[in-house]
Amino acid sequence: MFKCSLDKIQSLFAEIAKEAKLYMPVDNADGTASYSEWSEGVQWSGALNTTKSPKDFFFPQTEDLMRFKTEGKNIEVVDIRSESEDFVIFGVRACDVKSFDVLDRVFLTEPRDSFYAMKRKHGIIVSTACTRPSETCFCGTFGINAAEPAGDVSAWKTEDSLYLQPNTEKGRALIERLSALLEECTDDAVNAQKENVAKIMDKLPLKDLSTDAFGGGKTMELFDDPAWDELSSSCLGCGTCTFICPTCQCYDIKDFNTGNGVIRYRCWDSCMYSEFTKMAHGNNRLTQKERFRQRFMHKLVYYPENNDGLFSCVGCGRCLAKCPISMNIVKVMKRIGGNKGE
Repeated sequence: MFKCSLDKIQSLFAEIAKEAKLYMPVDNADGTASYSEWSEGVQWSGALNTTKSPKDFFFPQTEDLMRFKTEGKNIEVVDIRSESEDFVIFGVRACDVKSFDVLDRVFLTEPRDSFYAMKRKHGIIVSTACTRPSETCFCGTFGINAAEPAGDVSAWKTEDSLYLQPNTEKGRALIERLSALLEECTDDAVNAQKENVAKIMDKLPLKDLSTDAFGGGKTMELFDDPAWDELSSSCLGCGTCTFICPTCQCYDIKDFNTGNGVIRYRCWDSCMYSEFTKMAHGNNRLTQKERFRQRFMHKLVYYPENNDGLFSCVGCGRCLAKCPISMNIVKVMKRIGGNKGE
């Protein structure tokens, strides 16, 4: 375990930024927080979490895949892939770190997504433990400890110091590079913080939310539950929940004619949209109920069935805070799964 005085935190950031781009949560004028590149004077936000998750660093909202040059009937395919620069994402919460495990199983399973794999190779994740979880947090439901985040380096912030624990080879290399600003220490302060956070987590309203009714093998039991009609009846199909979700991985691929060739790119898509998976014969999910059910069955049944029981939700609470009609995965789990955890 190592620590850095908060008086030296800007020097720590500057040292990191010497060899890699550094990104961290910063406060916005509207009171929210978002990831931004660090530069001298930029202050690390104290917000619980960012509005959008950091998955954008590995799976961007829009991303060019290739270009086509056309001349008459001749078409030349241009490979635009290039080696990524090293970068550090600082201040990632435990729930968002876990979301990368979900995305890895999608994009790093053969055939591997070379765009995603390149960014994962060059990205270093410095996580930060939560000290004041919100009432919308339920990461514990999915086995995540907010006070013990994973990542290449785990960090804990106290009133006067930042404590750092390297977990991977990339993390140890980063700590070694910062050694002049760090000192070795015991983990007493960190353990005390963990105990305090555990007490807070035990008082949160969603602490008893359970996944017992969900998981692999539950398709036939849950698919035709009449509650889907009631739950989906007010859904706007706006896709907000999918765009702020750290584990959603659906995307569309489109071609754009620049007038001097064609760019093929991908962009995030949403299973809540009426044109999602639309093909020549039409759409295989014609109603909002079917689309609504697909989203939550994938999170709670289909994904864990195909991924060793890992759920495609990390309990970050973003959908609870941002859904315009307050319909979210917690309400689905309580209604469909018979959860009584209020």
